[in-house]
Amino acid sequence: MPMYTVSGRFYARRDDWQVFHKQHDAPTPDQAREWALSEIGGCHGIQRRSIRIDTIAEVLPE
Repeated sequence: MPMYTVSGRFYARRDDWQVFHKQHDAPTPDQAREWALSEIGGCHGIQRRSIRIDTIAEVLPE
């Protein structure tokens, strides 16, 4: 199964955007995106509308 890196930022408290990079193995980029939204939202209590995904890139095997 391919590995994807999902990069973006989410709106943290006090008018600050925090950058994140998450790696996850998923069959499609859309599923990797959904996983990242769920992970950020669940861990930080952030609503999906406050999360911005900038890139989804496949990680090439070494």
